[in-house]
Amino acid sequence: MADITVSVKDGESVQVSAGSSVQEALLQLLSNKQRKQTVAARIGDRLVDFTTTLNEDTVLVPVQIGSDDALDVLRHSTAHIMALAVRDVFGTNVKVAIGPSIENGFYYDFLRDEAFTPEDFEKIEARMSELVRAALPFNRTEMSSGDAIEKFKAENEKFKVELIEDLGAETVSFYHVGEFTDLCRGPHLPNSSFIKSFKLLRVAGAYWRGDEKRDVLQRIYGTAFYDQKDLKKYLNSLEEAKKRDHRKLGKELELFTIKDEIGPGLILWQPKGAQLRRLIEDFWKDEHYRHDYELLYTPHIARQDLWKTSGHLDFYSENMYSSMAIDEVEYQLKPMNCPFHIGVFNSLKRSYKDLPIRWCELGTVYRYERAGALHGLFRVRGFTQDDAHIFCMPEQLEEEIFNILDLNLHILKTFGFDDYDIYLSTRPEKSVGTDDHWNKSTEALKLALEKKGLGYVIDPGEGVFYGPKIDIKIKDQIGRSWQCSTIQVDFNLPERFEMEYTGTDNSEHQPIMIHRALMGSLERFIGVLIEHYAGAFPLWFAPVQARILNITDDQAGYAEEVFKQLRMLGLRIEKDLRNEKLNYKIREAQVAKIPYMLIIGDKEKDDGTVTVRLRNGKNLPPMSIKDFADMIDAEVKEGRGY
Repeated sequence: MADITVSVKDGESVQVSAGSSVQEALLQLLSNKQRKQTVAARIGDRLVDFTTTLNEDTVLVPVQIGSDDALDVLRHSTAHIMALAVRDVFGTNVKVAIGPSIENGFYYDFLRDEAFTPEDFEKIEARMSELVRAALPFNRTEMSSGDAIEKFKAENEKFKVELIEDLGAETVSFYHVGEFTDLCRGPHLPNSSFIKSFKLLRVAGAYWRGDEKRDVLQRIYGTAFYDQKDLKKYLNSLEEAKKRDHRKLGKELELFTIKDEIGPGLILWQPKGAQLRRLIEDFWKDEHYRHDYELLYTPHIARQDLWKTSGHLDFYSENMYSSMAIDEVEYQLKPMNCPFHIGVFNSLKRSYKDLPIRWCELGTVYRYERAGALHGLFRVRGFTQDDAHIFCMPEQLEEEIFNILDLNLHILKTFGFDDYDIYLSTRPEKSVGTDDHWNKSTEALKLALEKKGLGYVIDPGEGVFYGPKIDIKIKDQIGRSWQCSTIQVDFNLPERFEMEYTGTDNSEHQPIMIHRALMGSLERFIGVLIEHYAGAFPLWFAPVQARILNITDDQAGYAEEVFKQLRMLGLRIEKDLRNEKLNYKIREAQVAKIPYMLIIGDKEKDDGTVTVRLRNGKNLPPMSIKDFADMIDAEVKEGRGY
């Protein structure tokens, strides 16, 4: 058999026989220490395991413990070990669906008559530990689709049969570990002994293939790490995340509620939540006015033909609600604001002198989310987007992207987010527009990021159907990433809606359209803020800035006067004049995460002052009402950045 050359990127090369495995090649290319840290390899963009055969000259990139790829392989393999353990403990009457690795862990879906319990988790984990110690190899085989279908039909594994039929491939691959075989592309660890630290986390319901009319499965989530310290750190972060859960805090702080009788995924803002939202919206509007944007308001529905022209019915219909007949014409709830802004543009004849035009809107849109995907403020069916559209000439595009990035990062920083990752998302498979337009748009975004000195990662195929985009994922105080900001360049919609402006040559030209959202969904952003600050908001957007607490009824009259004065000065103030012990009222104010408590006793009443206590327990010296108001005003201005 002929020899081939196999090399490690930027390293040694060796001659091996064609048909040799990745493992055989790496045995010669890596030191003993390197081999112990290597669990898989990359060949170009393809992640492969040690059993992969090599038939031509190849450059291998070892995947070593500590990398994201290594974690992905570990978690995928641990998922298979979990499935094997479930079958060992509960028998083959448990049907296995799919089990991928996901961010921070893995899951497997099972069809079982009885619900999994915490006691079951203990049994499954115990069996997994036995399987790990057995150092079971992960072996790959291939089979024709026809034979595979017959195999799984005989085993009554209907989910596997459906998956293979839908693949439509001539051959499919399987991985075997112990007595468990699953349809799988891999790759996997060399054997189960590489699995060091794992934990099953929870079980949730899941519809087969996300279809509410199909089987209801039980999805067991877990996580795995190569080191016990990393597992412990992650589990601690989960506990911290539970404390910060915006659904729990939203209820405790009386910010929002969701009522099934009104509709799942529809948010009811309570007074404090409405105040919080107003403060954020007012800041957003002020900043946009300072940056030369103008505000628009647009309807919640439009003729269905508008969404045909925009392309949303062709590319986005699964996320849109059914049409409604009004005066024998079909209308639909809007999933986007952009066609309305185009309508405003086309309402007048535009000149190059008018450009760039910057329009913004806090526009409420409606998108269909499956019931199982709804999650507090994070996944809803009606939300407000902090939307804006810029219409400009080609020579203005770069500067406009610069301006958007500056405003975007300024707003995020003001809200306390200065740690983020930036992604450049390229053309998806399902898209519209010419290659030339896509190339120009992508290059414009890329150059803007590079000239601003902002590092980014290419996210292939994750653009929207009409154009590429920049996505900014912010990191909260416990290190989690959240997708909020997006900037998209669009040549397509201006063409579809025949947008024009008169150029310097007196001819008609098509403007470039930039879509952008800085916070994204306002609901989602507020959910992130709640969890980021654990409900203890900075003073400038805290729904309640201070609460007045009297010591006895003797000070109630003076407390009322203080309350009225501070309200007239514009402070967001509450009063607690109940006949309760002061320490009890202080604890309640701290639980409500109110920044300041104004304590009033006989001395404060006689002196015309208040004693100020912070929510962290620190006390400030007594001060006049005016001094307190001035202190609050200065802190708010500092928080807002001016």
